[in-house]
Amino acid sequence: MAKRAITYLLSGLVGLAIGGVSAMAMAGLLPTDRRTGGDIELNGWFGDFTMGSADADAYFRARIARHGLLALANTETVYFTRSTDDAGKPLQEDCTYRISGGTLPARWWSVTLYNDENFLPDNTGQALSFDATRAGEGEWSAIIAKSKPEDGSNWISSKAAGDFDLTLRLYVPDDGVLTDPEGMIDAPSIEYLSCWEDKA
Repeated sequence: MAKRAITYLLSGLVGLAIGGVSAMAMAGLLPTDRRTGGDIELNGWFGDFTMGSADADAYFRARIARHGLLALANTETVYFTRSTDDAGKPLQEDCTYRISGGTLPARWWSVTLYNDENFLPDNTGQALSFDATRAGEGEWSAIIAKSKPEDGSNWISSKAAGDFDLTLRLYVPDDGVLTDPEGMIDAPSIEYLSCWEDKA
């Protein structure tokens, strides 16, 4: 009898542990899991079109609440997040990257940098995002770095960001984006250029 009770107790504890860890992982509460999540993956950018809708499950809503995003309906905005460069390495303040892309299928779009606490970094660069207004028509690029490029390139400031991530927002997406994102969106690439330790 005692052996059976101990077995039940241990089984219950294991079940609680598994349930607790899985719930934390789904809600983005594990220290190493910073991306917003989503079942759509485009060139390293992750999105979920249930964001901002009644279709989002409780775990996803918790993840969005934790990341501080105020999600609009997917007919107004679709979101993608990315926390790694094209080689799959985490984006870091001490490194310099080039983000580049082309025309995106939306009325307007932006890329915004968030720090390791999922907020805008506290810096005075006034360059925490890049958008369609600055990109113009066709191919575009911007440098992501702690300091402004001396050559006058477009710039996204990563100063005081620590390990950061980027959010790509497509405002009023074109017809077809919601049903065929892989076919409609040519997601920007993020090329690693250098790190401060490389320059030392």
